[in-house]
Amino acid sequence: MAHAKDLRTLTKSVFRDGVLAGEIVKMINDYWEQVKLKETSVVKIMNFCGTHEYASTHYGIRSVLPPGVELVAGPGCPVCITPSFYVEAAVKLAIEGVTVYTYGDSYKLPAVKAVDGCRSLSDARMMGHDVRVVYSFLDAARDAATHKKPSVFLAVGFETTCPAYASAISNNLVPPNLTLIMAGRLTPPAAKYSVERVGKVSGVIAPGHVSTITGAGVWRFLPEEYGVPAVVAGFEPLDVLIAIALILRQILEGEPRLEIEYSRTVTWEGNRKAKALLERYFEVVDAAWRGIGFIERSGLAFREEYSDLDAFRVYGIREPSREEWRHDLLPGCICGQVILGSAKPSDCKMFMKACTPGTPYGPCMVSTEGACSIWARMGGSGVVLEV
Repeated sequence: MAHAKDLRTLTKSVFRDGVLAGEIVKMINDYWEQVKLKETSVVKIMNFCGTHEYASTHYGIRSVLPPGVELVAGPGCPVCITPSFYVEAAVKLAIEGVTVYTYGDSYKLPAVKAVDGCRSLSDARMMGHDVRVVYSFLDAARDAATHKKPSVFLAVGFETTCPAYASAISNNLVPPNLTLIMAGRLTPPAAKYSVERVGKVSGVIAPGHVSTITGAGVWRFLPEEYGVPAVVAGFEPLDVLIAIALILRQILEGEPRLEIEYSRTVTWEGNRKAKALLERYFEVVDAAWRGIGFIERSGLAFREEYSDLDAFRVYGIREPSREEWRHDLLPGCICGQVILGSAKPSDCKMFMKACTPGTPYGPCMVSTEGACSIWARMGGSGVVLEV
């Protein structure tokens, strides 16, 4: 049996092969020539996951697509859609003396409202407060168990990340002094929301990592309810190209369906153990998505019997209701439009001006999965649009 390292090397050599890429691009062009005669002059494909947007931009996939095939971003960046209120609460707790843990890509996530002059956890740390960047939730749990001070973890993430929280709890690895600001979100409801609001989405490249946990079956609603072709794809450049070809073939055949391209990892059922852990510790609730609004049954909250792990309950913080909450973006930021595929990062007047990776104004410029950050790091709008 091959070692994991050997398998990764094999995957990269196969899924970055230039000759294969050329064959797939030829297939895409052949399909497109037939589609545009039969159907439409423009096909808009949403690459839902932020990592798909990275692959598409980093490897110049847009540069080899026919002019009528358009790739647009989706809301698959967990940091981008984390409501400002969670950041504000974490900053407030840090100022009050609580040790706050966060991932690196949410460390600079800007809040709409500054708390004592701090708009991010990065600001709070610069002001001398105890904010610690960790690679994983387990790192935070181990560290909190060592110092034993009141601690909070900003638990951002989708279905891929949230099982790690549940697993640590299940294995009694979370010390009593550590609680979580639970900001977990579920992706299928957001995909449904996006398709309903954006309109004219011709196909969806569904997230491979998420589907490893949920199973591909959760995306059946796309072809069955909306008539939108869907392909669960991996994150190598050829994965994305194959997904585009499959979507075009479905459009040509007039038979929208769900296909698994990422079969080396994704099954129809997903990870049953991980899903059982999520169901054990969390309940599904209506939840806010930054720049979008409340999406029904799209969030995770601790069940009542595990309320001692909920930082909001422990510290008496009340989460805004649907009526109180507002689309929490700073004036001029169009991140909400970008993550719904209705605008490009370069459409924003502040892109690479007032808003850069070093000085992020909006949430889409913070994470490595944020569309604005990706476009900026790949050379700015000029390079992306020229190719």
